[in-house]
Amino acid sequence: MSTWRDDPNAIPPWNERPKCHCGFRTWLQVWTDPLPQGKKGCRFFKCPDIDDDFKACTFMQWIDTRPLGRVSFKEEQERRVRQQQIRLKGKEDELKRRRAELGQREAALKIQEEQFQAREAQFKWEADEQKNRYKEPAQSSTTDGRNKKEKFLRFTQ
Repeated sequence: MSTWRDDPNAIPPWNERPKCHCGFRTWLQVWTDPLPQGKKGCRFFKCPDIDDDFKACTFMQWIDTRPLGRVSFKEEQERRVRQQQIRLKGKEDELKRRRAELGQREAALKIQEEQFQAREAQFKWEADEQKNRYKEPAQSSTTDGRNKKEKFLRFTQ
């Protein structure tokens, strides 16, 4: 079953026409200018209030993506190749952007790893220092502790 979008001579029903920014139902028109290239003969919706009181409503919506009628095989292939090149260029740009982001992340991770290793070495050094501090006083404190205990016992008796 064919719809009005497939038939170049069909007129869309009023309720299927989109509304523009002004709130009006749009008009159906055919592009007649040679530019942009490849749009001549394409249908589009346009605001009916386009030149009212020198206020320009810029609403326009394409119906056809390419002109109605015959398009040569060569033109169609060229169009597809151009579209593919555009898509590939976009993907290439995206990959470059992601590589740059990864490079920045790797640099940040290296800095964090160096900071972590420095902190780890500092904590290890502090732990060794603490062990050494408690070993020396602990050995002398046993003898001092006995003397203090004896002195305390003598004083209380």
